[in-house]
Amino acid sequence: MAGLPTELSDMLDNVVVMVEDWPDRETIDYYEVDTLYGLYQGVPLTERGSNYYGVMPDTITIFRGPLERDFGRDQLVEQVRVTVVHEIAHHFGLGEERLEELGWA
Repeated sequence: MAGLPTELSDMLDNVVVMVEDWPDRETIDYYEVDTLYGLYQGVPLTERGSNYYGVMPDTITIFRGPLERDFGRDQLVEQVRVTVVHEIAHHFGLGEERLEELGWA
């Protein structure tokens, strides 16, 4: 998070970033994926209306286990950065297709 541009981090609104070891099986099954490096759960900024208040923070979870398993030390820092940016982009309302077009999938 410290490496994010200030312009980006200043725009984060009502969001918590945390690290967990592994996603649980229920989460993997729900998203129909084999591997999950990160997960955004919340209401994207683009979907918040005038009635958005008094809600719990959105959550970005980074999963340490799959990242460490799949990437060597030389690639790990970069992949964590990509994963964090990817999940933050969901907070800003970008979907998977758009992230893929931009090279952040």
